[in-house]
Amino acid sequence: MLRRLWNRLAAPIDTPLMVLSTLLLTYALVILASASPDRLASQALNMGVALIVMRLAAQMPPQKLMYFALPTFVAGLVLLVAVALFGDVSKGARRWLNLGFMRIQPSEIMKIAMPLMLAWYFQNHETYLRWREYLVATIILLVPVALIARQPDLGTAILVLAAGAYVIFLAGLSWRVILALIVAGAASAPLAWSMLRDYQRARILTLLDPESDPLGKGFHIIQSTIAIGSGGIFGKGWGQGTQAQLEFIPERHTDFVFAVLGEELGLIGITLLMILYALLIGRGLMIAAQAPTLFSRLLAGAITLIFFTYGFVNMGMVSGILPVVGVPLPFISYGGTSLVTLFLGIGILMSIHKHRMLVQK
Repeated sequence: MLRRLWNRLAAPIDTPLMVLSTLLLTYALVILASASPDRLASQALNMGVALIVMRLAAQMPPQKLMYFALPTFVAGLVLLVAVALFGDVSKGARRWLNLGFMRIQPSEIMKIAMPLMLAWYFQNHETYLRWREYLVATIILLVPVALIARQPDLGTAILVLAAGAYVIFLAGLSWRVILALIVAGAASAPLAWSMLRDYQRARILTLLDPESDPLGKGFHIIQSTIAIGSGGIFGKGWGQGTQAQLEFIPERHTDFVFAVLGEELGLIGITLLMILYALLIGRGLMIAAQAPTLFSRLLAGAITLIFFTYGFVNMGMVSGILPVVGVPLPFISYGGTSLVTLFLGIGILMSIHKHRMLVQK
């Protein structure tokens, strides 16, 4: 009886994804135990919730996911408009919506709702994809991205934009169009610069010359790069990082946890993390390649590449090669919302893999 129960519970679980996810969570607890030990209990609770969400998502067939694509996207869009009109203002940003019994951040919904929606859209127009379909998909993408950027929340806007762009690219967008968009984007850089807020411009200028304001806007980048560089190959040892333990690294348990890892575990610790990420991304792309329908291929591919985007942007900003935009290190940074979103993505990948042999009509 126990064996049958176990088999039933484990049926949707993809073993490689589960092993890699568990290793990343274990690594996260090790780093958090040094960076902020008082948050271990609450992060363990966050992990439990995330695993439950993953399990539920893994049980849902891709056909049912398609049914939820449009309602989820519309609900997320309505909530973003509600945030713009009635959202709570905190630290100069309007990102949260107070429902009375809880506060939610609707922009997080779009990280999954966007690839769901666009994958559903392209599935419905699979027979003949013309430039018109790609134009409509682009409009669908840009509306919520504009609402999120207006809050302002540049980090989440970048992730949502990337999620949608991956779907459009994987749907077969011509390389000529992609190159034309890159050229157009470069040409419009002065206009984009004029539309940025003052603090966003300051982040870019600080990236180019952090020493211009070492005790102000450049403090984050300077301290994080010192921490990573001082770790060397083997690191200073777990719990022995001076920059981390003396609190020179700001937000060392969330956005800048990578600096703690680099200082205390060195290049070896960073390499281990990157190997786990590479294996996870490789497994996700394999699932996408084996998916039976356009919807599941696009969704699996976009979710997998979002894992890459999370990691690349976070490690880039902590290392001083990208502006600081507030993107957490995937599976490692403290926080419940991003962790649940990531494991929802893992659960969807498991669902797509489990149902890969089913013929879709």
